[in-house]
Amino acid sequence: MSAHLASALITKLTVSNNLDADDIRAIHSLRIRARHLDAGEVIVADGDRPSDCCLIADGFAFRSKTTADGKRQVLSIHIPGEIPDLQSLHLEVMDHDLIAVTPCLLGFISHDELREVNRQRANLASALWRETLIDGAIFREWIVNVGRREATPRMAHLLIELHKRLKAIGHTRDGEFGLPITQADLGDCLGLSVVHTNRVLQHLRKEGLVSVTRSEFHILKPKQLEELAGFEPTYLHLTPSV
Repeated sequence: MSAHLASALITKLTVSNNLDADDIRAIHSLRIRARHLDAGEVIVADGDRPSDCCLIADGFAFRSKTTADGKRQVLSIHIPGEIPDLQSLHLEVMDHDLIAVTPCLLGFISHDELREVNRQRANLASALWRETLIDGAIFREWIVNVGRREATPRMAHLLIELHKRLKAIGHTRDGEFGLPITQADLGDCLGLSVVHTNRVLQHLRKEGLVSVTRSEFHILKPKQLEELAGFEPTYLHLTPSV
């Protein structure tokens, strides 16, 4: 189990970082505690003071904020290999929720152990810092997506982004990727009502750009979908740093 957890992290880190053999050994030496969560369970909540960070090995998680009147905005979707609460190493109190979207296998790494490996392996510390910066780049793109794109290109942009991120870690097949997500959850990612979300999906299907089942999305015409979204992938930083 611990080898699977470590391998998920290594696969994700090597998308955007160059790790050497000592870095990889250091990751395998981490004591990662496995835990299974069901869809909808809270991993860490707004106001919590966590003492460890959470690695997603299998499944998907949301980062979200909820307003005083109960309206939720999803801020990001996190995929296998990511440590979405890495900032808790330096920010004592969580200011948002992290929630399992699907059944998840998670790995928990203590802050003390992460700090120690950062001290010992400067290159690995840089890789983890780079992942946090890439998170920030994705946040910025999501702000633009929700705030300035019309509903149809907004949906197209999100689907392309997820496909590219999942493809980089080997989780797609011929334009198809699994994402068991409700239309209500998808609407919270896009700032759209369930009705509007359904209408946009139906339009993309009618145009032959995507096909959708309950748990899978299939991008049928990637070039046309990217043109519709005005998609430019630089912000994903899907090549290793020098």
